[in-house]
Amino acid sequence: MRLRLALALLVAAGAAQAAPAGPAGEQAAKPAPAKASIPLANHRAVYDLSLSSSSGTRAVDSARGRIVIDFKGDACRGYTMQTRQVTVLESSETGSRTSDLRNTTFEDGDGHEFRFKTASTVNGAGSPTVDGTASAEADALKVRFKEPKRDQLSVPGTVLFPSLHMRRLIEAARAGETTLSAKVFDGSDDGRKVYDTLAVIGRPTTGPTTASGSDRDKPLREGALAAVQRWPVTLSYFTGGKGESTPIYTLSFDLYDNGVSGALKLDYGDFAIIGDLTRLDLDKAPAAPCTP
Repeated sequence: MRLRLALALLVAAGAAQAAPAGPAGEQAAKPAPAKASIPLANHRAVYDLSLSSSSGTRAVDSARGRIVIDFKGDACRGYTMQTRQVTVLESSETGSRTSDLRNTTFEDGDGHEFRFKTASTVNGAGSPTVDGTASAEADALKVRFKEPKRDQLSVPGTVLFPSLHMRRLIEAARAGETTLSAKVFDGSDDGRKVYDTLAVIGRPTTGPTTASGSDRDKPLREGALAAVQRWPVTLSYFTGGKGESTPIYTLSFDLYDNGVSGALKLDYGDFAIIGDLTRLDLDKAPAAPCTP
C-alpha cells in the first residue's frame, strides 16, 4: 500500500504567478478566492506518528514515523510548503516497509496557480519524481508535467488547491457551517488525481486541547495557541467522479483559526495512525497585515 502524503490539505503552498490571459487579453475566469482576511500562520510543525488501530486484510502490527511541515507566505507573496513524511510499517505477514515522501508546493495568493514536486522511496527504492504546474480555471483544471515525462491533463469542473481549500474550511467554520464539499488537487502521488472531498465541521471550542484525554500535542496545550479558537474536522477523500459512499482515506484533526492543526489522525482503512504534535515553531506576526 502506498500512503498518501498526509498533510497536503492541512496547509498550502505557492509562489505568485500571472494567470494566463484569455480571449481579447482578459484573464481567464477563475474560482473565487477566499477572503483575504484569513491569514495562515507561518510555522514549522513536527508530528510523531504511532499506530492507533489496525484490522482487516492489510492490517499492520506496528507503525511509527514522523511528519515535518515548513510553511511560509501570505496572500501577497503566495504560499510555500515543504513536507516530509517518513513512515515505518511492520507486519508479520509482509515484513517491514519504510516509505519516505517529500513534497514541495507553491500556490499563488488567490489560489489560481500551483506548482508541485514530489519524490518518494519505499525500502530505499526510489519512484520517479513528479514535477508539474497546474492552473485552476472556472470550468477546468489544467495540469502540465515536466517529470517523469512531459505531458498534460485537463479535468472538468471547479477544483481548489490546498491553501484555498484550507481558507474555505476556516471561512465555513467561522460561519457556523457543518459541512464543506469540494474537488481538491494537491499534486500528491502521481499528480494525476483530483479528489472529491467532504469535510464535516464540529462546534468551535477554545482552551487547551486534551487530544482525546492523552498527553498529546504539548505545544498546543501549553503554547500560544492554547486560547485560540479551533474546530474538530473530519475530511474524507473519494476518487473523483466515482460517486463512492466509502472514502479511500480520512483525515481527522483540530483546525485552529490560523490554519495550524492538532489532534491528527490518519485513517487508511485497514489501519489508522495518530500524529502527536511534538514541536511547533511559530513565526512572529508581521507588523501590518498583507493587503493583496
